Amino acid sequence: MNNLIPMKVIKENGTVAIKNGIKANLNRNIPNLRKPTWLRVKYSDTKKYREIKAIVHERNLHTVCEEALCPNISECWSHGTATFMLLGSVCTRACKFCAVDTGNPKGKVDVKEPDKVADSIRLMNLKYAVLTSVNRDDLDDGGAGHYAKTVEAVKRKTPKVIVEALVPDFLGVESSIERLLDSGVEVFGQNVETVKRLTSRVRDPRAGYEQTLDVLRYAKEYRKNIVTKTSLMFGLGETSEEIIDTLQDIKDNRVDILTLGQYLRPTINHLPIEKWYSPKEFNTYKEIALDMGFLEVASGPMVRSSYRADKIAYLFNKK
Repeated sequence: MNNLIPMKVIKENGTVAIKNGIKANLNRNIPNLRKPTWLRVKYSDTKKYREIKAIVHERNLHTVCEEALCPNISECWSHGTATFMLLGSVCTRACKFCAVDTGNPKGKVDVKEPDKVADSIRLMNLKYAVLTSVNRDDLDDGGAGHYAKTVEAVKRKTPKVIVEALVPDFLGVESSIERLLDSGVEVFGQNVETVKRLTSRVRDPRAGYEQTLDVLRYAKEYRKNIVTKTSLMFGLGETSEEIIDTLQDIKDNRVDILTLGQYLRPTINHLPIEKWYSPKEFNTYKEIALDMGFLEVASGPMVRSSYRADKIAYLFNKK
């Protein structure tokens, strides 16, 4: 875990941001729980991993794999799956679980990014591409137009690639959601993150439990063939009953794919871990979710919202 004291940094585009997205606070006085023996990260220093890393860095691209300190980076990149983070590396929100830098980009956007990302996906020879982004509340449409231009660029240059968009909530604005859905994206994701009771403690005040569910439901209403997806973290103080209620709320809003993973504390100033869930417990909740009717459930201590997203490509049967 990164124990550095958060500080302000100046990003490559001149934006001033808070490193790791959070200021020093009383959480730093709460010690970490000892990691269980089953919590192990696979490290894969493969040729494919090195190729993707080189392309990302040479083209000055942002990936959530690096910006959010994802523990699965070597495994996913070794399997040819990378999650590109659009609209820069500074988020306008400050969720208490997230390590992405936070600040106000003041409307700055790299207009060349859609083509840069599309070209990189072509060079990487990906069959399944994941696009995510920071929240951009400083933009009128929340960044939806830029997001859509990137999807369209990918489809022009590699039409057979399946594109998953793990998006911000766009403050629930329907026109922004529609703009992205009209771009040709196949999978639309927006993360609920935690149970309803803990949402105000865990997420930025501009986010919301009901708002996320409303976004997911509207996406399915607007485009019936879109595959919808969300993610839930365990270990923030939720109860078993709250987890099951949340799974049902998600299913009631017609979400197709679900990922369940253990919350990992990125720095000492982020929320402490209340509990380590065992692989057996994750498997139990996976079975409960599948019984509810989800098409696909990825569940395990190291699972993240875009973890090995390529595993769901079979749902599209693209030649």
